[in-house]
Formats: sequence, C-alpha cells, structure tokens
Amino acid sequence: MITSTSNTQIKNVINLIKKSKDRKAQGLFVVEGKRMFEETPKERIHSIFVSESFERANKDSLRGYAYELVADDVFSHMSDTKTPQGVMALVKMSEYSIEDMLKGGNPLIMILENLQDPGNLGTIIRTAEGAGVDGIIMTSGTVDIYNPKVIRSTMGAMYRMKYAYTDNLKEAAAFLRSRGITTYAAHLQGAVDYVTCDYKKGTAFFIGNEGNGLTDEATALADRKIIIPMMGKLESLNAAVSGAVLMYEAARQRRA
Repeated sequence: MITSTSNTQIKNVINLIKKSKDRKAQGLFVVEGKRMFEETPKERIHSIFVSESFERANKDSLRGYAYELVADDVFSHMSDTKTPQGVMALVKMSEYSIEDMLKGGNPLIMILENLQDPGNLGTIIRTAEGAGVDGIIMTSGTVDIYNPKVIRSTMGAMYRMKYAYTDNLKEAAAFLRSRGITTYAAHLQGAVDYVTCDYKKGTAFFIGNEGNGLTDEATALADRKIIIPMMGKLESLNAAVSGAVLMYEAARQRRA
C-alpha cells in the first residue's frame, strides 16, 4: 500500500492532473470517480489507484482489476476533487483523424475555435453524443480535452466521440469542403436564421471563443454565416448553448 505523498507514482499522477505537457509526453490522462472509472474501456486502462475506504466498500466492483492501494489521506492529496470518491485510473489517449469522422453517411461535425472553458468543452462533447455528432475538430488554442474538468463534464461521452486538434483550420475546412460537407459559422452578423438551412446532408458548425466569438479568419472559411435569433437585450449565448441549439436542430431535421 502507498502511504507517502512523496511516492513517485503519486507525484506522477499529480503531474498528469496538472500539466498538459506531461499528459502529452506519456500519452496518458487521469479519470476520477466510480462512474468515470466504470465507463472507461478496460483495454484503455493503464493503471488504477484505489483508496483504502473505497476498497472496503467496493470489493465486488474491483474484482478482475489489478490496482495500487493508497492510504486515504494520500489519495485525498493527489485527487483533483474536493470530495474524492476513492478511485482513479490512468487512461491511454486515443488518436483520431478528421478522416475517421467522415466514415458514416452525411457526417455532422463540430468545429471549435479557441474555446477556453473546460466546462463548455465537456458539455459540447456530451451534447454532441446525444445529438448524433460524428466528430469534433478543435483548434490548437482550444483547452486540452484531457483536462480533468473537461473529462468530468463529458460524463463518459469522450470515450464514444471522435475528436482531433488541428494547427491549420483553413486546411481542415478545405478538406471538409472537398468531401461535400457544408460549413456554417454561428455568428452575430449572420444574415440567415439557423432554422432555415438544410442540415440533412454533410454539415459542420463553427463555434467560437466564449468571449470573442469566431475570429474573422475562421468566419471567412465557412460557406454560410447563420444566426440564432435572441429576444431581450442579450448579445450572445454561451458557446455550449449555441452549439447545443445547432446540433439538435440538425438532429431534428435528420430524424424528420
């Protein structure tokens, strides 16, 4: 049993939680909590850490797993949550290409430019699964998808959603266009009401940064600018809310 916070494995877990560069270097990220642990595909689990109290209460659910037993106080020290549930795993990262997202008929894609809020990204991933989205493309300026706050917000959806980062949004948009996918920019200056467009064929939605929206460069890459009309004095919607509105309109049309 690990009883010291200076243990090298404990220090490594803390670094993986806090540092994106360490996650990328090792190809691993950390998931916490019983539900996220149970959602994780077994073949992607690298190692497991369990607190003494969790082991006592959950011996049946741990059957068949090899794990490191950790003293309760040490587990609390390395946890990223205020009330640790007592189980965490180091999980192998997945690698997808944009091509992987286009294997189904009439793909539905989200393109996220420079989103910074982990909760927004996690919510978009979770909503995307519910709406039947085929993949999510993110610019390199978008928050790390393996950030622990993002992972918790996805509620397990990240294991079932294809995603990729790109350093060249222009190239990514051109590739989508070459595959017959129409791209739409959610924009306050859009002249077209979003419900008037046809999203039943290959579709991609651009969603911009929470504070600044889409850059002019990203907006120029889209085939059409669309707007979500708003009442009252609101200037804009939350990025995750805007994304949800568009994803579910596309899903509604496709069901019909």
